[in-house]
Amino acid sequence: MTPAITDRLRPSDVAPLLTTRWLGRHYHYCEETASTNSAASELARDGAAEGTVVVAEAQTRGRGRLGRAWVSPAYQNLYLSVILRPHIPSGLISQVSLMAGVAACEAMREWCPATIKWPNDILVAGRKLAGILAELEGEGPARFVVLGIGVNLNSGAGDLPPELRDKATSIRIETGAPVDRPRFLARILSHLEVRYDQLQHEGFGPIAEAWGAESALIGQTIRVEEPTGQVSGVVIGLDADGALRLRLESGAEHRIVAGDVTVVGGYPEINRS
Repeated sequence: MTPAITDRLRPSDVAPLLTTRWLGRHYHYCEETASTNSAASELARDGAAEGTVVVAEAQTRGRGRLGRAWVSPAYQNLYLSVILRPHIPSGLISQVSLMAGVAACEAMREWCPATIKWPNDILVAGRKLAGILAELEGEGPARFVVLGIGVNLNSGAGDLPPELRDKATSIRIETGAPVDRPRFLARILSHLEVRYDQLQHEGFGPIAEAWGAESALIGQTIRVEEPTGQVSGVVIGLDADGALRLRLESGAEHRIVAGDVTVVGGYPEINRS
């Protein structure tokens, strides 16, 4: 079992470490909640400011993409949601999730090598370290995005469900050292603020370029289970709206808007520092 972790993510623990201008300056802390995304959505509907953060020590019904559960043991990891009100069309909200993937990967690589898997996972050696879930709600001036980020920080191998032990990992498993959770939270918020401001002021182009540099998929042959069936091809990058671009065996280009991705032959060994 993982040794007891004594740090907390209370406002008094995190505030002295924050270097952000606006992100996380409104901070809601829960010992336990059903889902930080659900809690943040309620706050946003009540008019909470952009940049409001919800953090929980444990979730009882944490969720990921496609309605999957996110395992959320207490006092080990990071369960974070941020309220954003981006000035981009609703049809391009996937860009927010991709932007967050870049920011999260940059933060995690301060502790260990990491890469991005489209659309919303951060990996180490092909195993999932973190997941991202962006949920859009409302219309017009009341429209908002709740951006959820879950990161496995201090879980040990024995803390993971048996069915996930060959698919998931944590920074502690990868490095053998415990993670200072308040410091990690401050760093991920810092990277997220920089990349979100970039998305707002410069558009998606710089984010797509950074995504390509951090991607685990560029140049890899993948198989995708789309809603309409299965397709295989070599990943060549992101389209302007965030769709994944594939080169098919025929030479034609194919766009992936939604689907589950599998790398044919597994992930290559990546050693970045």
